[in-house]
Amino acid sequence: MPHSVSPEASPPAEDSILPDAPPEPLLGPDEDLSNGHSDATIQADGNPVYGSVKSAANTEVKLEDLFSDEDEDEEFPSSSATDAKMGSSPPQEPLQLAPSARYTDPEVMYAFYQRLFPFRYLFQWLNHSVKPSNDFGHREFAFTLQNDAYLRYQAFPTADLLRKEILRLNPSRFEIGPVYTANPRDRKTLRKSTAFRPLSKELVFDIDLTDYDEIRTCCDKANICHKCWQFVTMAIKVVDAALRDDFGFEHIIWVYSGRRGAHAWICDKRARQMDDQRRKAIAGYLELIKGGAQSGKKVSIKRPLHPHLARSLDILKDHFQDDILRDQDPWEETHKAERLLQLLPDKALNDSLRKKWDSAPGRSSASKWADIDALAKTGASSTLDGKALLEAKQDIVLEYTYPRLDVEVSKKLIHLLKSPFVVHPGTGRVCVPIDAKKVDRFDPLGVPRVTELLGEIDSWDSANRKEEDPEQRIQDYEKTSLKPYVEYFKSFVAGLLKDGTGVKRERDDGDGMEF
Repeated sequence: MPHSVSPEASPPAEDSILPDAPPEPLLGPDEDLSNGHSDATIQADGNPVYGSVKSAANTEVKLEDLFSDEDEDEEFPSSSATDAKMGSSPPQEPLQLAPSARYTDPEVMYAFYQRLFPFRYLFQWLNHSVKPSNDFGHREFAFTLQNDAYLRYQAFPTADLLRKEILRLNPSRFEIGPVYTANPRDRKTLRKSTAFRPLSKELVFDIDLTDYDEIRTCCDKANICHKCWQFVTMAIKVVDAALRDDFGFEHIIWVYSGRRGAHAWICDKRARQMDDQRRKAIAGYLELIKGGAQSGKKVSIKRPLHPHLARSLDILKDHFQDDILRDQDPWEETHKAERLLQLLPDKALNDSLRKKWDSAPGRSSASKWADIDALAKTGASSTLDGKALLEAKQDIVLEYTYPRLDVEVSKKLIHLLKSPFVVHPGTGRVCVPIDAKKVDRFDPLGVPRVTELLGEIDSWDSANRKEEDPEQRIQDYEKTSLKPYVEYFKSFVAGLLKDGTGVKRERDDGDGMEF
């Protein structure tokens, strides 16, 4: 998935896995990007190319002019110290964007980080407390800059310092990594390399629609529509149920990737403290589809069905009828119908089905699926095993509906994953959280774009300038369609903080994570 990091990966690029740190870091722990040698762009061969990095909106910005001591405790501090005591976000000149402005133009991204990004809630989420701790201070952040330089092992003791650095660097996006045993910036100064190791991180899962290209008929590659988004909806339902019912996790938040997928962050303390072996075990528990596009049978499971698979079939059966047979219509074409026949267990039945379908070209997938039982009941095959046919049909339902996870993202502590609320550079859409209880109503094509949000702020300010109540503070995000997503994230974080350690109870039989 494009927003994860593994040591074996290739150089950073959209829709590919980002690399681990090079032998020598692009920046030392204390280097400044303005020194003329720290804006390295990694080429395909892994060698750095040095250019120039401009902070913020291509202008020199002095942090002391942007921030005052007064606004450091505000939820979303304004950029104007003189207006910090205003009841609402201070009036600013409307952002004048060129008609062809890209979503990642420096001016656009700077305004987004300055006025809309929920730094305080992000801090509380990762810190598990309102008081700064090593859970945040030793957490790795990685920035992708406007010139594609990639900076790893960045760390910040407070939300305010993270915000100031992001406003200074103005990255196109950033990823979140693990909490380390020491400050990531100090890793080169430690006497023993073993003293610097990953300590904890949320368990994460990655769903990417490109993994469904062999079975979705409406779109492919980076393209999506409402029809194929249902694959993500199905996956969220199945994985979320398994994590809650089978493993007892409670603090799970799903986040839209900004284009064609979703990420799950499991934030319970037990999940954060798992080692790689246990992460791999959970990923393996949820993995079912095996083999590539050219392989044969992709689902091979024992009977009786495991309770997780029985529950999954119950969740997915309606989706199979509506989203697969009707909307995707995967077997309408003759050569694709052959794939269906390959998955059925009886040759005589297959021959009868093939004859029927050849006589009715263009027969829908729903009709062909119904034909299987209809011909079986007529005695088309004297050797037909009814139980084997039922099991084969269950396997087919699972092959076309069960989650296809990028399990490598889940297996290791060191993987980095794109932060919630960053902007996808290709679509301009914000990576907003998804309420799993309302996942059927989530519309990926309706998620606001960054330029739309900035326009909504200006429209609200123009319409309400004379009606503002100085006693009531109005945050900029509250003026936009981002509001419900921020408030949902805020409520999720509040639940995490309420539990204190990030988990409501420990099981009587240890940590309950034996495999």
